[in-house]
Amino acid sequence: MVSRQIETLLSRSTTTPHLLQLHALLLKTALCPHHPFSVSRLIHRAAFVSLPLARSLFEDLLAAPPPPPPPFAWNCLIRAYASSSTPIESLRIFSSMRRAGLEADSFSFPFVLKACGHGSLIREGGGLHSLILRNGFGSDKFVGNTLLGMYGAFRVVDLARKLFDEMALRDVVSWSSMIASYVACDSPLDALKVFRLMKLAGEMPNQTTLVSLLSACSHMVNIRVGWSIHAYVIVNSVELDTTLGTALLQMYSKCGDIDRAFQIFNLLSDKNLQSWTVMISGLAENGLGKQATAFFAEMEQNGFKPDSVSFSVILSACSHLGLVDKGRKYFDLMERVHGIRPSVEHYGCMVDLLGRAGLIEQAYEMIKKMPMEPNSIILRSYVSACTVHGQSVHMDDNLIKLMLKLEPNLGSNYVLAANVSSLSCSWDETAKLRLTMKGRGVRKDVGSSWVEPIDCNIAEEAAG
Repeated sequence: MVSRQIETLLSRSTTTPHLLQLHALLLKTALCPHHPFSVSRLIHRAAFVSLPLARSLFEDLLAAPPPPPPPFAWNCLIRAYASSSTPIESLRIFSSMRRAGLEADSFSFPFVLKACGHGSLIREGGGLHSLILRNGFGSDKFVGNTLLGMYGAFRVVDLARKLFDEMALRDVVSWSSMIASYVACDSPLDALKVFRLMKLAGEMPNQTTLVSLLSACSHMVNIRVGWSIHAYVIVNSVELDTTLGTALLQMYSKCGDIDRAFQIFNLLSDKNLQSWTVMISGLAENGLGKQATAFFAEMEQNGFKPDSVSFSVILSACSHLGLVDKGRKYFDLMERVHGIRPSVEHYGCMVDLLGRAGLIEQAYEMIKKMPMEPNSIILRSYVSACTVHGQSVHMDDNLIKLMLKLEPNLGSNYVLAANVSSLSCSWDETAKLRLTMKGRGVRKDVGSSWVEPIDCNIAEEAAG
């Protein structure tokens, strides 16, 4: 009876004070630590509200007399840390659980594998794969799917495919993970080929599968294949939720069909910030700068507060469309109104915007006031602007040295630096840079345009 009351209270606890009161009740009624399952349920609930509180409750249970906390309590913490900013903690808790004499189960492994993928812990992930095989979980479909996702996160697509081919049982998650891995590794045609095999195997794709396939179409900039995926959505009455709808409008935007992207956007009944941001980006990429800025204002009017990504998109749009005043306004609004501290990407957009407009002195001042060291992209953008507009008066030798230090083997950097030196008639420095290039064996690649030759028939056969 008491346990049932505790469960009822747990289901109603949504804040840290509520959970603390419930913990006090467990202590008062002597259910803690003598009833570890109730405490484990409390840890499970706390993990969704306050991870530090969940960890504190777990440590209290761990310090109590034997037996150690049940596997459920350990798995709750492993799962919570896997999605946190410190996924390495999942592995530490997993190791502590094994040292406590508890064997990992089919729930422990997926959570800790997810932590490896999230934290790019490649070596640890490989060790876990070996442990999974030794413990007899190699044929577990749930564990296998998470392994696939981990290798996809590592972008080790060959290992992911080997694992996929060896799986005795596959479900829609297995197929979707393999498709997503190819998309993440910039192999969109391989992703479509796996989709074809998926259909031959009689497995129906879900919305996650279709989102990955649409991303593959965006990578290929192949609208004909995108039409095939869209047709599949319509013919099979697949629900056009926000995620799938956003993927569709991004595909049409990337392929240049902005009118169809608008249609999809207007069809979405539950738009989110990402939907608006993708639409703004599509307008900017298709040369519709005024519409992009108007859409940004409309997004705010509809109650969506722009985030860091939204500002990166609109600043990039202003940069490529020469909207200096609007760019300055957005950059100012970021921190002053929305409390978003500009990142190196935002500063990069502003330097590019000012440089393209010929405002070299202002671009230089923007670099000097950056709270972080400029990256190679910003430096190259600035130096290039100096050469394009024939100005070297605001060129700082330290910026040139930093650009060459960050990318010492990129020939175009030396050519840019030599061109700036030529503008200021520093012929000795120009000759020195060219000798350095020769000594390092560095060359500037000849400019060219290149489109990957994708056989549309193969792509359409795979998707259709």
